[in-house]
Amino acid sequence: MGPASACADRDARFDLLALGEPLIEFNADASDDRCLRGFGGDVSNVAVAAARLGARTGFLGALGADAFGDDIMALWAREGVDTACVRRDPQAPTGAYLVEHGGAQGHRFAYLRASSAATHYALDDAARAALARTRLLHLSAISQGISLAACDTGFEAMALAREAGARIAYDTNLRLALWPLPRARAIIREALRLCDIALPGHEDAAKIFGTRDPEALVDHCLEGGCAIVAMTLGAQGAIIATPHARRRIPAFPVTARDATGAGDAFDAAFLVHLGETGDPFAAGHYACIAAALSTTGYGAIAPLPGRGAVDAARAALSADGDG
Repeated sequence: MGPASACADRDARFDLLALGEPLIEFNADASDDRCLRGFGGDVSNVAVAAARLGARTGFLGALGADAFGDDIMALWAREGVDTACVRRDPQAPTGAYLVEHGGAQGHRFAYLRASSAATHYALDDAARAALARTRLLHLSAISQGISLAACDTGFEAMALAREAGARIAYDTNLRLALWPLPRARAIIREALRLCDIALPGHEDAAKIFGTRDPEALVDHCLEGGCAIVAMTLGAQGAIIATPHARRRIPAFPVTARDATGAGDAFDAAFLVHLGETGDPFAAGHYACIAAALSTTGYGAIAPLPGRGAVDAARAALSADGDG
């Protein structure tokens, strides 16, 4: 790779920096032969969703010097995600994945990401400078699972963010096609020990800790040392917990069509609202609304709601006496 460009505004602070792998999405419907092209990658989705909610966001990572990479850069430019610290790799491609819907298994994913540009990404001076200027670093198990180099880069970024006084948020997004469960467990548990905000999904956490009891899973995350746990429970809402209190947050009722990016919408809304209010339980309610709204369309990016939509839904819920 050539040298990275300097970050655009060295004096401004980020509300959220996301580290990981962006992807091109092909979304297929089992009822016909059509396939819609879109965008994905869990932490990229979070960066876009946070930007739509009004946060100043940036991305740390790499894309191929190819048409897919161009499209993702254009997406981030439209959404207001800072890309000055994104590198373009002329020797490695941008990753892609296919989503298929229908059948007894719900939706299925197939990935074309082996040796993608993101798997070779390492922090440079520009990225380190950005980490020194962010209030929060967000990454996930996928950010670390795509390669050994990515795993090390994730831990380095966490250490630098911590040193600079930023908070660290970690989603346990578990993809066993990327790594064997024993290694995934070891890395994820160490990352949870280092983070401030744990964002586990119930199904992933059950595999990581070996129990399906949501309360026990929250306990495991807190025992690792994080200050806040926000565990998503799918249609059952979420559990928000600190070492001193915990609450179950109900799901917001919608007619769901595709849950592809719902967890990422939850993460973004939770982190943005927590940063603005300091209240994890209010952030949990806000995040459940955003996650539900994101399931009303198809694909990971297109249905991610903006602040106006989430605020309107929250106001309607409060008017009904449930908020």
